[in-house]
Amino acid sequence: MSASVNASSIATLATPLGADKGALLQRLVEGLDASALNWLSGYFAGLAARSLPVSAPQSQPTAVPQATPQTPVTVVYGTQTGNSRQLAERLKQRLESAGVAVRIFRAGEYPTRELKNERVLYVVISTQGDGDPPDDARGFFDFVMGKRAPALNQLQFSVLSLGDSSYARFCEVGRVLDERFAQLGAARLFSRADCDVDFEPVAEPWLGQALERARTELGAPVATVTQLPTASMAPTFSRENPYPAQVLANQRITGRGALKDVRHVELSLEGSGLRYEPGDALGVVPRNPPELVDAVLSTLKLDGATEVSRDGRALPLHRWLSEGLEITRLSRPFLTSHAERTGDAELKRLLAPENAAGLRKLLDSHQVIDLLRAHPAEWNAKELVGALRRLTPRLYSIASSQKRVGDEVHLTVARVDYEAFGTRHFGAASSYLSTRTAEEDVVEVFIESNERFRLPADPSRDILMIGPGTGVAPFRAFVQERAETGASGRNWLFFGEQHFRSQFLYQVEWQEAVKKGELHRLDVAFSRDQGQKVYVQHRLREKGRDVHAWLEGGASLYVCGEAQRMAPDVHEALIDIYVAHGGKSREDARAHLETLREQQRYLRDVY
Repeated sequence: MSASVNASSIATLATPLGADKGALLQRLVEGLDASALNWLSGYFAGLAARSLPVSAPQSQPTAVPQATPQTPVTVVYGTQTGNSRQLAERLKQRLESAGVAVRIFRAGEYPTRELKNERVLYVVISTQGDGDPPDDARGFFDFVMGKRAPALNQLQFSVLSLGDSSYARFCEVGRVLDERFAQLGAARLFSRADCDVDFEPVAEPWLGQALERARTELGAPVATVTQLPTASMAPTFSRENPYPAQVLANQRITGRGALKDVRHVELSLEGSGLRYEPGDALGVVPRNPPELVDAVLSTLKLDGATEVSRDGRALPLHRWLSEGLEITRLSRPFLTSHAERTGDAELKRLLAPENAAGLRKLLDSHQVIDLLRAHPAEWNAKELVGALRRLTPRLYSIASSQKRVGDEVHLTVARVDYEAFGTRHFGAASSYLSTRTAEEDVVEVFIESNERFRLPADPSRDILMIGPGTGVAPFRAFVQERAETGASGRNWLFFGEQHFRSQFLYQVEWQEAVKKGELHRLDVAFSRDQGQKVYVQHRLREKGRDVHAWLEGGASLYVCGEAQRMAPDVHEALIDIYVAHGGKSREDARAHLETLREQQRYLRDVY
């Protein structure tokens, strides 16, 4: 079929499909744009290359290569926020379009017994926090690193590692796996790539290499794509093309005197076509606080009107600092560049491998402005724009069920606003969201699917939800969803904050849900309302007998919130519960929780 043939005439062409199937194909392609048609062309070529029943007429030349037996490429991904999954699926699409047979697995679902038989393996994996594997990759990581891992002399591999250079152990999990595969005898197809938060500039070349090397090693044929006419189609909103959502509500839900300013934000998705499920996140494209932008310009004595080019874009410096570059988080690469400029021996000492703890403390406590003020150095506009990493979207757990709120999406946002080093500090996205005006402002957003944090497929299964602070957000969505769908399973929520009177987030809603039978149990912990601090992990231990009974009865357990202290403390409390009420040793209790994790009955969304 030539590019000039109109899609509506497909059924009348001399094809091997026959009139009926030609008509079906016509219906299939109606309304598809060029990218969708190209994808279909590559998809069918991939099917042909894998010897599935897609045939070409004998009397006509065909763009589809001859089917040949082929060892599949395996792609395994481990993700905490969805970026690794997105890149792994992009690789799978490209491989299939090129006629390469491919299998893709979430790390938690990969059958590790098959590792010894793999021939070509691509691993796309993120590092959580300061050196930990994502929750869905712990089993895979432990197997590869453990004594049961087989010799891999037949394997060729490459690793794409995602991380955050604000952490001292940047991309640690990918690095360790890369070294371990080589230690087990596997050969690198090409070198590991380490991506920062702004992952595209590093990930895209790695994906290109992965495609080319797979075709080279496996002798995969090149699929020829037939161009078809472009048809108009409504835009698809995504990370690359965010939707401008109108702000419907921006309400403070913490009381007077509260140490935290927590907001309930409602955004309109009307007309966007965006759909989400409980457990998904909303990506928000932030803007840096104007006060902070002005402070950076003033400290460096730079003119915000100076035009600077980067990544094919030319913008005034003020706009780069406002909407293009990261200035609320200090990264190791920028710190390294600044240390070279200052010649400061203390900064250089912190960057040494043996000083990881000190580096972590500095990166946690300092923003870019703090470094510039404490260790002065000269920067010009072009060099500054080149050294700072790009400002990336922030992900917020969605606090609503679309079955209840329709074309809206709700968020629970704690504004980052604090004093440090004698000046006021702000967060980027939280400050931006908390200052938007209802019915006037818009916020650019997209949906980030989170398949790792889903309600049970069986609506009769009980659920326990542990969500202190804004970690309660997805559980508002869970309770709404279970009520709207008539799920018969019981719902038990553990919530914690500092003060009952001023920080009981969604108090009226929870109490109303209890009255209606939508929330069956509610246990709260307010740490500052008594002499001795009480947290959710203490409440878990107090209710340990019932928690154990629910879990042994098949309940699913969910944890959402802070990763560095809360999540490990909750995990230890669960171990204690199995020791006290399940008669297990601590080692057996840990193993049992890992089993629950593998069964997707112990799910965490921590950050």
